[in-house]
Amino acid sequence: QVQLVESGGGLVQPGGSLRLSCAASGGTFARYTMAWFRQAPGKEREFVAHIDWRTIYADSVKGRFTISRDNAKNAVFLQMNNLKPEDTAVYYCAARGVSPIVVLDPSRYDYWGQGTQVTVSS
Repeated sequence: QVQLVESGGGLVQPGGSLRLSCAASGGTFARYTMAWFRQAPGKEREFVAHIDWRTIYADSVKGRFTISRDNAKNAVFLQMNNLKPEDTAVYYCAARGVSPIVVLDPSRYDYWGQGTQVTVSS
C-alpha cells in the first residue's frame, strides 16, 4: 500500500511559477510509475505529466511544466512555469506499478494523494 501526500499549491498570478511536491511512503518507490493529474470544477480529471524511465506531458503543459523524481527521497515533483488561468485546478499525484505500456488514463492508477489546489489569477 502506497500513501501519497501532495504539497506546494497556492495562489499565483498569471505568468508565475509553482513547484508541487508529492511524498510517497509504504512501497518501493522506484518500482512505481508516477503521474500528475488535475481536475478543474465541473470537469473530468485530466492527465498532466508522467514519469518512470520516460517523461510524458499533456500538450497543454508541454514546454511549461517539468516532472521529476528523486527515488532516494521517495518524491516526485512538478515544476510549473508561465502559469495560465486555465491551469487552475486541484492537482493530484498518482502511482501505479511500472509497465512497458504508457498509461495516461486516471482510472488505471492505483494510488492517489488528497490533492493540492492551484489557483492562477490576477
